[in-house]
Amino acid sequence: MQSKYKISLLRANLLAAAVALCLWTPTAAPGAALLLWLSIGWLLITALTLDFSHRRSRGLPWQMLAGTLLLGLIAVAPERHALLIWAWGAVFMLPQHRWAAIFNGCAALVSCFIILPLMSLPEWLLLTLALGILSLLAMARTHQLLHMNGTIRQRLRLIPGLNLWAGEQLLRDLMREQTRSEREAIYAEVLVIHVRRHQLWQVAQKLCEITYDFENVYRLNSTTLATLMLSRTASEAARRRTLLLAALPDNALAKHKPLMDIELELLTLDALSRYPESALREAL
Repeated sequence: MQSKYKISLLRANLLAAAVALCLWTPTAAPGAALLLWLSIGWLLITALTLDFSHRRSRGLPWQMLAGTLLLGLIAVAPERHALLIWAWGAVFMLPQHRWAAIFNGCAALVSCFIILPLMSLPEWLLLTLALGILSLLAMARTHQLLHMNGTIRQRLRLIPGLNLWAGEQLLRDLMREQTRSEREAIYAEVLVIHVRRHQLWQVAQKLCEITYDFENVYRLNSTTLATLMLSRTASEAARRRTLLLAALPDNALAKHKPLMDIELELLTLDALSRYPESALREAL
């Protein structure tokens, strides 16, 4: 199942928000202008470096940075930036840890008190109520999407606690890792191993044990496994491959191929499962 999350659309929205903030800078006071330019820089950097990856740490407090900048913009010039109070709804749509959500919730409440002198009490109560409902809906929707994604990924993980995944996950990982290899000059290769049916789960568990924690093993069918190995150089990959294959049964068949040499657009699980062509001793 292909991801429906459109990174290009999110990038366009971030750039549009940066342009909108640029229009406020000419007439802003020095303090407000500084925060505006910091916010613009953050939006531009986030848009240009946007890349979703399973290796990105979810503990990084970048959601708190967004909340801090938004609170600062409202605080330095509430009469000019009061409209930004509604941007808290977008902040709460970001996946974040509970402690980050608590911080942003407190910051949103402080923002409401900052703009209190600018309106009557009934207007302020209505605004606060509407913003609270909007924020709760945003967090509920984000939690639902994260739960759905986690359920899907859990179904693809074949053995709890092991990095053994269904073959469909490999097709997604290949696309991401090929882009990553080009950007970071990492040597990546796909190793496909064909074993007898009764050996599959034993060999799969062994592969999970001898590969790195950030490398996954994939079950392509009842007799074929694959792993995506990441190394600094091709020579290092060859040494790792020799050690890895030496731990497998002698009757296994194996073939490796550099990730950059694979045409991902036409690749299917059936084509991957037919990769092994040489005996294990020849692959070594």
